[in-house]
Amino acid sequence: MSEAVQESPANAQEQARDSCNVFNKLKTEVHKAFVGQDEIVESVLSVLLSDGHVLLEGVPGLGKTLLAHTLAQALHLDFSRIQFTPDLMPADIVGTMVLHEKEGGGHELRFQEGPVISNFILADEINRATPKTQSAMLEAVQERQVSVARQTIRLPEPFIVIATQNPVEQDGTYPLPEAQLDRFMVKLMVNYPAEEEYLGILRRTTGTAKSVIEPVSSGPEIMRMRHIVRSVPVSEQVQRYAVRLVMATQPKSPYATATVNRAVALGSSPRGIQSLILMGKVRALISGRFAVSCQDIRDVAVPVLRHRVMLSFEGFSERINPDELIREIVKSLKELSD
Repeated sequence: MSEAVQESPANAQEQARDSCNVFNKLKTEVHKAFVGQDEIVESVLSVLLSDGHVLLEGVPGLGKTLLAHTLAQALHLDFSRIQFTPDLMPADIVGTMVLHEKEGGGHELRFQEGPVISNFILADEINRATPKTQSAMLEAVQERQVSVARQTIRLPEPFIVIATQNPVEQDGTYPLPEAQLDRFMVKLMVNYPAEEEYLGILRRTTGTAKSVIEPVSSGPEIMRMRHIVRSVPVSEQVQRYAVRLVMATQPKSPYATATVNRAVALGSSPRGIQSLILMGKVRALISGRFAVSCQDIRDVAVPVLRHRVMLSFEGFSERINPDELIREIVKSLKELSD
């Protein structure tokens, strides 16, 4: 893909300001109901503007579903929630052909849309569904379309999937395969709240006051923001830094550390570099800049790459933490000189 046409300084500044305004409006609205976890909220909003999908992982009760539902309320978009269970079938997601009686007599087959044909999808506890059902989401997530019988149906734009999963329970769960994990732009770990955040949760959920979430953005505005994100220029120096960062996760590459060579079976795919650049562009815009720096790439490296590093037997036996491994890679990789 060719580099976007260079914007004038005044226009670039205005677009960066517009992006910040949209980002901050959504962040403020989400925090009316969702307490704390600023880094998680900012990452989810960054993925929304980057035209990607999010995987949220955390134990029950930390607000993963609340975050997705609140963001959906803040957007004037069609919303669908799919509760994944072991008995969920692919047709329950994408839809099926249904026999209808015609007015003049006789019958005809009509397509009845499934919940995935929407703008905003919450795939709740996605690891509870069987691999067959999980794969039904694969085409929608990657190709933005579903195929039923002989029909191919394009999904509406903008389109985003926020999937949640519980890392603790193992009974009745089916871990996502690497091919499906790779289709999520980021994997975010939702941790326990801080002490003051617990108090904020109590104030908002155990009293008589109820948070009212208002739509503060729309589909056309999100599509416009996505266009602005893609128009942010990235110098060759930053591109090469991002490429080397991804290559450093791959064993036996020229940039791999000793730990990667010993403890990693598979590193990041090319989707990793695409996600690093797009997330870096959003990071630059919300910082008021219309150019990506190496620091922007470093800031998003862990959520973008943590689910794209597959540990070897040695890595598992040594209990290597993928997050710490990525931080080690970032620390070892030097910026390129001009």
